Amino acid sequence: MSEIYDRLMADMKAAMKEHDTVAVNAIRGVIAKAKDLTVNAGKDMTDEAVLAVLAKGAKQREESIAQFTAAGRAELAAAEQKELDLLKKYLPAQLGEAEVAAVVKAVIAETGAASKKDMGRVMKETMARLKGQADGKLVSRLVGAALP
Repeated sequence: MSEIYDRLMADMKAAMKEHDTVAVNAIRGVIAKAKDLTVNAGKDMTDEAVLAVLAKGAKQREESIAQFTAAGRAELAAAEQKELDLLKKYLPAQLGEAEVAAVVKAVIAETGAASKKDMGRVMKETMARLKGQADGKLVSRLVGAALP
């Protein structure tokens, strides 16, 4: 079993005892999606699968916050922000732009990428190395800037 999944279950039980409905609903959603992707599909529950669900949920909430803020719906944006903050507790720390750039340069050197035609190969390897520690948009921007 996944350590992150076990931590989510324990935190959900604690949130239920504290009557924290925001936390309970957010964690339940993550657990349900993780189970759907793994156990219900006949796969093992792994940290990578749970992290993928957490990262997707965090990204969705960031997009929702931007949309609610643009529409002047501060109360809905605040609710999404609470859920985002909760999910970020379980995600690995995000690397800074300089650290990601260093990984991109190393991957370009190792793969021998010489032009934008190699961007897909560099992106694949870079994202595999970073495993949720950097946003894909940031990596894409840095890879595009590093390749001639």
